[in-house]
Amino acid sequence: MLAYIGLGSNLQNPRAQIKNALNSLHHTDGIEVVDVSSLYESKPLLDMPGPNYINAVCKIDTSLSAIDLLDICQSIEDNQKRIREVKWGSRTIDLDILLYEQQVISSDRLSIPHPEMIDRAFVMVPLCEIDKEINVPLLGPVKSLMERINKLDVKKI
Repeated sequence: MLAYIGLGSNLQNPRAQIKNALNSLHHTDGIEVVDVSSLYESKPLLDMPGPNYINAVCKIDTSLSAIDLLDICQSIEDNQKRIREVKWGSRTIDLDILLYEQQVISSDRLSIPHPEMIDRAFVMVPLCEIDKEINVPLLGPVKSLMERINKLDVKKI
């Protein structure tokens, strides 16, 4: 199964946090990291206090179920000392499953496609960078969805 994961960090050396998370994904049985976008800088959502974020998207091939992949992502976040105190607050690392093949999943723990991805330049720009032809279930081609966002909200670094 092909899946796409968004990564973001704005604490404790964000570039290293993203590198460490990608390394953890790479060394997990049942996951092959196929591609990784460039790094992008963005401001915190909703003018939350804190430093700017570094973001990326990776494409993986996985034999894991979507829920098992979520468990792995949350385990990586825990290992990198992610603290969940404030929604959209600063964090060492955030891993969001954006897409899982063409599946639509809606449960208490997981929503795919990620419900807010199409409104976030820090997700859509790197996603489009690594796969311009992907179709987002229920929403359409990523190329068309890119017209909705302000690409100036992110800066390639």
